[in-house]
Amino acid sequence: MVSLKESLGKATLIDFWASWCQPCRQENPNVVALYNAFHSKGLNIISVSLDEDAVSWKEAIVKDKLTWTQVSNLKEMKDPIALQYGITQIPTTFLLDAKGKIVAIDLRGVDLNTKIKELLSIK
Repeated sequence: MVSLKESLGKATLIDFWASWCQPCRQENPNVVALYNAFHSKGLNIISVSLDEDAVSWKEAIVKDKLTWTQVSNLKEMKDPIALQYGITQIPTTFLLDAKGKIVAIDLRGVDLNTKIKELLSIK
């Protein structure tokens, strides 16, 4: 069990993805770069996999070097977390502030980087 409340950083990215999702896998190096750049400054990431196959999911974590918290119920789009967040496609991300309030959805690239810096009070 992973508690979102206990996992919150100054900024927290919830990343919905799956090993079989090519756009997700293509985005993973960018997420890794964000984590490496900002984790020590207060960024946490929680990845929610919408896989059904545990072996494929775990192999993708290793191959893509995803070193942060990973969770999955192995129920694809019927995952209870995905249902709670209204996920209809992946990749989907939610950026939360330190209080757990959603401040952005599906930001990528420079926009995501800028918003994370803002939440972490980095110039």
